[in-house]
Amino acid sequence: MRAVGYQQALPIDSEASLLDVELPRPDPGPRDLVVEVKAVSVNPVDAKVRRRAVPEPGGYKVLGYDAAGIVRAAGSEASLFKPGDEVFYAGAITRQGTNAEFHAVDERLVGIKPARLSFEEAAALPLTTLTAWETLFDRLDIRKPVTGTGNALLIVGGAGGVGSIAIQLARRLTDLTVIATASRPETQDWCRTLGAHHVIDHTKPLAEQVEALGIGAPAFVFSITHTDSHFPEIAKVIAPQGRFALIDDPKDPIDISLLKSKSVSIHWESMFTRSTFQTADMERQHEILNEAARLVDEGTIRTTLSEILGSINAANLKRAHAVIESNRAKGKIVLSGF
Repeated sequence: MRAVGYQQALPIDSEASLLDVELPRPDPGPRDLVVEVKAVSVNPVDAKVRRRAVPEPGGYKVLGYDAAGIVRAAGSEASLFKPGDEVFYAGAITRQGTNAEFHAVDERLVGIKPARLSFEEAAALPLTTLTAWETLFDRLDIRKPVTGTGNALLIVGGAGGVGSIAIQLARRLTDLTVIATASRPETQDWCRTLGAHHVIDHTKPLAEQVEALGIGAPAFVFSITHTDSHFPEIAKVIAPQGRFALIDDPKDPIDISLLKSKSVSIHWESMFTRSTFQTADMERQHEILNEAARLVDEGTIRTTLSEILGSINAANLKRAHAVIESNRAKGKIVLSGF
């Protein structure tokens, strides 16, 4: 089968950073599905893994976590899907990725594709939806109010893939006032179209801008990018006894003691935790994706697809990785078919 992989961890402008290769078609494990991949999207984690992870000598590492496609085979113990089902999912970081014609994935990580979406529109959603959903509802527990605070959520980095779905989930499923950050006119407009009540500029001091809104200190802060740069301002702006979550990898240490006087709780989120550690509630991701598909089909939330860069090949994936690494992405970048 056709796939895109690499043998060395290289900068994206290197000729060998991503290569078009031929690999064996995978066989399903007991609870696996083998999915014919119709579309994939690209996330920051793709670029991070490409820069760090080296495959076994002589082998190829295949990246890609988001996918939408059609089930072509199911393992002996699989019971949630059957061949012919249209699905979407984000896979596991411990296995080969979705940048291949066929991909094996544990069915507990897979959801039914929203009926109203194309494969390309659906492929934009899984990883970011799982990350946003787990952060907002499993970690921050935003449906449980913090007494005496501004009933608000500040999303630092609102225009990227995770921010784009987090804005929608918070706006459509809660009564929180949603404040998003974005620095360019086009990304600020994007956040507003997704439902943000207020948009502020993260290149300027956050606390001063939030205070000027007159809504009180936000009970919840979700930091998606450049947490190390924004952390002192986050510590200023968050309400006492508030809840703070982050998903990125700060390059510089953050001083969590800044949150001590306010008794703020800190929550890390990685949507790969459940699959990596085979947690008892691993099937929760199947449930989240099915619920997200229902919300899409009802028109409550929408895809965050912003651009289709062409077919799934090394040249187009290099272009996508370069955009991701520029930190100027808006919504999700998708590649369609082989």
